[in-house]
Amino acid sequence: QVQLVESGGGSVQAGGSLRLSCAASGRTFSTYAMGWFRQAPGKDREFVTSIRWIGGRTYTYYVDPVQGRFTISRDNAKNTLYLQMNSLKPEDTAMYYCAARSRVIATIPRSLNEYDYWGQGTQVTVSS
Repeated sequence: QVQLVESGGGSVQAGGSLRLSCAASGRTFSTYAMGWFRQAPGKDREFVTSIRWIGGRTYTYYVDPVQGRFTISRDNAKNTLYLQMNSLKPEDTAMYYCAARSRVIATIPRSLNEYDYWGQGTQVTVSS
């Protein structure tokens, strides 16, 4: 089992920045990929970004709306996943969820059912 706890959400004005954190505990050594999803009011949860570790290399992927503005990273010593969000826009407003996958995957995990563990979410609100 892997437990995930997000933090770092808040309210900012458009153009501002936030850094989300996701602290992992439990069987973290079995994590092969992690990701961030978000869910705006009245909408489905959507994939934002992922990070995978294969053969000692790190691979990241971002959806187009956040490419160049968001950065996913992980501090292995702290077992913490981060999402640095810059140049925030009102359309980034959502609950942000951290997710982890404990099975090896060769492709980019972008679907909800490709992840095994989820955090409780942290709210990000961007005002114009």
